[in-house]
Amino acid sequence: MIEVPKAAIELAMRFEGFERKVKRGIEITAVPYICPAGFWTIGYGHLCDPKHPPITEAEAEVYLVRDLQTALAATLRFCPVLATEPEGRLAAVVDFTFNLGVGRLQTSTLRRRINQRDWLSASQELRRWVFGGGKVLPGLVARREAEVLLLIPG
Repeated sequence: MIEVPKAAIELAMRFEGFERKVKRGIEITAVPYICPAGFWTIGYGHLCDPKHPPITEAEAEVYLVRDLQTALAATLRFCPVLATEPEGRLAAVVDFTFNLGVGRLQTSTLRRRINQRDWLSASQELRRWVFGGGKVLPGLVARREAEVLLLIPG
C-alpha cells in the first residue's frame, strides 16, 4: 500500500490551516466553520456537521490523515500512472483531490492530461481550479501554484 506523500500532508496543513481556533483553558480547539466553497468544515478542511463538537489539533491531524488516505486511493484509482511517477507529482494531485473532491478529478481534463503524462498541460489545467463562489480566490491561486511546483519540479 502506498503511503500518503509527506508533501501532500504539508500542502494540506499549509493551505487548510488549523482553522477557527478557540482557547479553552490551556487547550486550543477548532470549531466548525463554513469554508469558502460553502461547506461546513473543521480542523484541516474536514467536512463535518455544523453541530460537530470542537476538536483538538491532534484530532484534526487524525481526520486529515484519514481524508488524505481517501484522496490518495481515489487519485490512484483515476490516475494510475501516478503510482510510478515521482512522489511530488502524486502529492500534488492528492492535494488537489483532497481540496476539491474526487468528483472534480474524475470528470476533469486534468485527469486526462495526467494519464497521458502530459505534465505541462496538466499544470495548465491545475491553474484553472482557482474559483470559489464564482470568483478567483488568492488562496486557491497560491495552492495551485504550490501543486504545479510539485508536478513539474524546477
